[in-house]
Amino acid sequence: MAKPSRPGAGNSKKKGATKGTGGLGRKSLEGRGPTPKAEDRAWHVAGKRKAANERYAAAGGKGRPGGRSSTPSNPNRSPKAKAGDDTENVTGRNSVLEALRAKIPATAFYIAQRVEMDDRVKEMLSIATHRGIPVLEVTRQELDRMAGFDGVHQGVALKVPPYEYAHPQDLLEKVIDSGEVPLFVALDGITDPRNLGAIIRSTAAFGGHGIILPQRRSAGVNSAAWKTSAGAAARIPVAMATNLTTQLKEFKKQGVFVIGLDGGGDVSLPDLALADRPVVIVVGSEGKGLSRLVTENCDQIVSIPISAATESLNAGIAASVALYQVATVRAADARA
Repeated sequence: MAKPSRPGAGNSKKKGATKGTGGLGRKSLEGRGPTPKAEDRAWHVAGKRKAANERYAAAGGKGRPGGRSSTPSNPNRSPKAKAGDDTENVTGRNSVLEALRAKIPATAFYIAQRVEMDDRVKEMLSIATHRGIPVLEVTRQELDRMAGFDGVHQGVALKVPPYEYAHPQDLLEKVIDSGEVPLFVALDGITDPRNLGAIIRSTAAFGGHGIILPQRRSAGVNSAAWKTSAGAAARIPVAMATNLTTQLKEFKKQGVFVIGLDGGGDVSLPDLALADRPVVIVVGSEGKGLSRLVTENCDQIVSIPISAATESLNAGIAASVALYQVATVRAADARA
């Protein structure tokens, strides 16, 4: 005797319709088919994002106005518009305004809905409109995603192309041709872009002419550096050296005095007597300081006098103090 079938199981061996079933016996457990992808469900967050991206693309935009990155948020990395897109999102009113004033070739200007209008925002809108830069009104949540993990956008953002680094030699020749005395800052092992941004800002404040970065093991000019520089990245050129040690040697051959900052330096910063010469100030990382090869190629290792209770200074602060000292000496010489 055949074992009775389990109730509800569609295990009939007969093909086709069965009397009394209406042909539904074989389909009783098939369900509704595969679940649609999240982005294909209009009510889902992913579906709403897809619809917003399609509207943005239809308006002539590129990339994603607020889509999620394929990698986790990282304060040291800038959010990308889309996979394979190296554009940067500059955020913050000062940074965006300075970038627009400097005529950085921006591709889109984002402004938050119901943003508080002040003179800076009005000038941004005026410049963007005059230059034909698309002005896109987005939600603050979208700007939050564009600004990154700890970014502060103040209701505005600007999409700019990847930063174009100068060549160190071109930078030096340009300053010499202008008749000024070169003052550069070279960074040895600075990997935090916020430190880089702070040093760019200090260089601009104290009359410096540019920053020199090594190609490897160094922070680059990304959105975090732009933000921290408060827009100075639009005015102060940053050059990239294939090898920092080799570049310092070349500078020395051309009469540039190389000063390395280190807590155990032979000379105290206030006693520095050669600040009126062409100078490059080399700043090392907070943890390891100057590398051995860079130290060996410095003309002088200089220390900043600080309280014994303080172990060391932040790299950005150390650069600021040294730049101030050089600027003070040069100003005194100019008055003499």
